[in-house]
Amino acid sequence: MEIRVVDQASVSAYISFCKSIYRRNIYYRDSMSRVLTSILKGKAEICKNSRIVPIMVLEEGRIAAVCTFAIVDRMKDTLQLTYFEALPHQDKAVEQMITYGKALAKAHGIKEILIGLNFHVNYGLGLLADQYEQVQGFGSAYNPSYYIDYFQRLGGEEFNLVSYVARMKGFDFGIKDRMINKINKKYQVRKASFKEIKREAGIYTELNNQAFQNHKFYYERRTEEDLELFQEFKLLLREENLLFLEHNGKPIGFMLWYPDYHELMGPGESLGIKTLIKHKLCAHKIRKFKIVELGILPEYQKNGAVFALFHKCREFVGDRYDYCESGWILEHNRASRGLGYRWADKEYKHFKVFRIPV
Repeated sequence: MEIRVVDQASVSAYISFCKSIYRRNIYYRDSMSRVLTSILKGKAEICKNSRIVPIMVLEEGRIAAVCTFAIVDRMKDTLQLTYFEALPHQDKAVEQMITYGKALAKAHGIKEILIGLNFHVNYGLGLLADQYEQVQGFGSAYNPSYYIDYFQRLGGEEFNLVSYVARMKGFDFGIKDRMINKINKKYQVRKASFKEIKREAGIYTELNNQAFQNHKFYYERRTEEDLELFQEFKLLLREENLLFLEHNGKPIGFMLWYPDYHELMGPGESLGIKTLIKHKLCAHKIRKFKIVELGILPEYQKNGAVFALFHKCREFVGDRYDYCESGWILEHNRASRGLGYRWADKEYKHFKVFRIPV
C-alpha cells in the first residue's frame, strides 16, 4: 500500500476514481463532482481558510481509496475526513488512510477525526446508512453500504441522522384557517430577491449562524461561501426557493427548498447544461421536492413561526408535486424530530457520522 498526496496533476484521477465507484449503479446521480473539483483545485471559497490534504491510497499502482483531510479555521480542533470513496474489500487501505489521518492530526495538535461532514453541513453531513436501492435525491448523500462497515470497525462514536418524506395532502399539518390567519398576521414570509443576491446571501448566512449555533457539527459560515453555493446553482433556482420569515420587518428565519432535479437525470449523470435544459422543458415531470434547510432564531421558535414558512411554501408549490422530502435531522434533536413525526408519513432515510479519537 502506498499513500500519495493529490496534486493539481492528479485531481482528475481522484475525480475519475470517485465516478468509477458508481459506474454501474442505477440509483446514483452526480451532483457534487463540480464542487469537489473546485475544492481539490483550491478554488472554492472554503479553501481560503482551510488546510486541505487530499490523498489516494494505491495498491500495486492502482487507486484503492481516496479522501480529503481538512482542517477548517472555524473548527480547528477537528480533522475532517471528507469526500471518501473506496473499492470493496479495502479494509487495509482504509486502515492506512486512518493511520495517515491520525499522524496528520497529531502534527496539528488535534485529538479527533470526524468522518461524514463534507467541510460544512451546507456541503453535506452523514454517510447513507440504508435505502441503497432508492434513487438518490438531489442534495442527499449516497454511497455503497460497505462504507458504513469500514468506519464502524474503527470503534469510534456514531451519530445518527434521519430524513422524512410526506405526501402533499398532509404538508400543511392540517392547521385550521383561523389559526393560519392568526399566524400570518404575526409573521410575514417573502421570496428572496436574486437582483440583490449579495444582500440576500448575507441575511441567509446571518440567520444560519444564529439559528444553528448550538448544532453539534455547525460552525460559523461566511457570506462569501454561501454566495458561491447560490451562484453554483443559480440557473436552476427560482426566487421562491429561498423564503425569508420576518417579524415586524426583521428577518427571523428562512426555508431553502428546491425540486428534486435528480428526477430529470439518468444514472451516473452529472449536473450540467443537459439538466438545465430538461428543467426548462420538463419541470412538470418532477414529482418530489426537498426542504433542504429550515432555520428560525431561537427566541421565535415554538411560537407558530415555522408554520408560516410551511404555509407560504405550500402556496408556491401548489399542485406541482406529490411528495416532499426533508433534509436530515440529528437523532438527538427532539424538537425537529417531533415536527417531522407530526408532518411526515414516515421516517425516510438514515445517515451516520463517525468520530474517532486520535
